[in-house]
Amino acid sequence: MKITRRCIAFLIVLAAPLLLFSSAQTSEKAAVKGQYLAYVGTYTTKTSSKGIYAFRFDTATGQLRSIGIAAETPDPSWVVVHPNGKYAYAANEAGKASTVSAFALDAKTGKLTLLNQMPALGEDPCYLSFDKTGKYLLVANYTSGTVAVFPIQPDGKLGEHTAVMKDEGALGPNKERQEAPHAHWIETYPGNRFVYVADLGLDHILIYNFNAATGTLALSPLSATLTPGAGPRHVAFGQGSPFLYTLGELQSTVTVFAPEGHRGFVNVQQISTLPKGFSGRNDAAEIVVHPSGKFLYASNRGEDTIAIFSINPTKGTLTFVARVPTGGKEPRHFAIEPSGKYLLAENQFSSNIVVFKIDAATGRLTPTGQVVEVPSPVDLTFVAAE
Repeated sequence: MKITRRCIAFLIVLAAPLLLFSSAQTSEKAAVKGQYLAYVGTYTTKTSSKGIYAFRFDTATGQLRSIGIAAETPDPSWVVVHPNGKYAYAANEAGKASTVSAFALDAKTGKLTLLNQMPALGEDPCYLSFDKTGKYLLVANYTSGTVAVFPIQPDGKLGEHTAVMKDEGALGPNKERQEAPHAHWIETYPGNRFVYVADLGLDHILIYNFNAATGTLALSPLSATLTPGAGPRHVAFGQGSPFLYTLGELQSTVTVFAPEGHRGFVNVQQISTLPKGFSGRNDAAEIVVHPSGKFLYASNRGEDTIAIFSINPTKGTLTFVARVPTGGKEPRHFAIEPSGKYLLAENQFSSNIVVFKIDAATGRLTPTGQVVEVPSPVDLTFVAAE
């Protein structure tokens, strides 16, 4: 009996590498399949929406299929999935009663289960992101012009905040929209030593020193300054490059910044997202650099288009390529799925998502003909499905 057991144990040891190899192959095959869950944040106030909606997306076919409601939660205007794929977090815009919600994520069913909620420490949170270690959740509160940092516990719940800061600086000239600081975007720079904040009211990208050991923030003298009245909304990092691309909501522009020593960043280009002579109402909304690093996309609410630019890999500057109608009204957000083959535009006022095929050589967009209904969509994020 002892000999038999030893033989079995020996065979198991020999087979272990094969089992690991087989497991790796299985994981690789799952990744090649390109099956993803897509979570869509919505506005629930004065709409038929009930919260966060889940979809399945196939990168091989470009098909987006509805699963249904992933979680009922009020006004989840920004949803992000943790890098480990186990948890999701939502900004619940509710004025002074605003919160940030943590959910457990079921990668098989797409369902989200509420873990806990924390006060947003400001009014109307509109953007969430993670630091590079995945230990902290960063929050930008628009109306109050504050930013906050929450530690993420091992079970996915949010802990008590480690930092809360009020943006400070000279206000922009737009009396209606720049009457106060308005933090609209927050992310850590790739080295995880700095947190960047786009403040629409101040016409600045503020830079905070970030202590990843304690989760604390301290304002840095470095910054990036936009043209007065531009109203920075969102920022995109160049893929593998030092350039920053900032979307000016109020003037419908993209500003390209390059790093410059003690000054922080210097403006090397400003380009419009609109055609010459456009005279209607427009608010630029979202900006994304393609995973290849070759193209940049920006959405226009009013003209209801996505502007496409090619990126000079050396200088970081942009050249206009085309504008494509989004097939609906008010494209508040759009996302490029992980393979880089498709762009999904969310038309808030049309309550739909339109799928576009991306030309890998030119960056141009072609509608696939697929239009999926979802009430008041305003954010979309992907995570690998099981």
